[in-house]
Amino acid sequence: MTEPTQDPPEPPRDELASPTYEVPLRRREREALDTTTRTGLLIVIPLVMAAAAVVGLVFTGMEGKGIYSKPVDELVKAKGAFKGRAVRAEGNLVHGTLQKREQPCEYRFTIEKNGVQVPVRFAQCVVPDTFRDVPDMDVAVTVEGELLADNSFEATSVLAKCPSKYEMKDRAQKGERMPHSATPPPSM
Repeated sequence: MTEPTQDPPEPPRDELASPTYEVPLRRREREALDTTTRTGLLIVIPLVMAAAAVVGLVFTGMEGKGIYSKPVDELVKAKGAFKGRAVRAEGNLVHGTLQKREQPCEYRFTIEKNGVQVPVRFAQCVVPDTFRDVPDMDVAVTVEGELLADNSFEATSVLAKCPSKYEMKDRAQKGERMPHSATPPPSM
């Protein structure tokens, strides 16, 4: 058996002692402090490493996956910067240009913003219900896909923004016909 170690005797406390003199930590207190510090580091270091690994995975997974969203006029102006990239183009449907073809099944239409028009080809048979050519109403459209060299757009998805219900209530009170409905507005 080992005998317990004795702590060194504390130096006498003198009231006239120098204020810079510090009582040394006892051996057990130092060991307890060292153990606590080591334990804390053993927990913190792996947590920091794991967080760095997660951040690294997120950034490498997102590399090249970002999609730019631009109005049609800005997209055409800077088309060189977006060549070969997936982009979203925003504009209004040009009235009278929406056509559905059966063979091959596709939609073709033109979107416009600030006088710049871009023809769009959407090679799928289904579009959102709100995507209709309504006379006397602007239909805001967002297409996702790729801008081609001839300033046409090959879309992989089409989103049509419909006016909010509050905007439609105001229009109905002014006597306008509700878009996307076969019935006239209710009389008030």
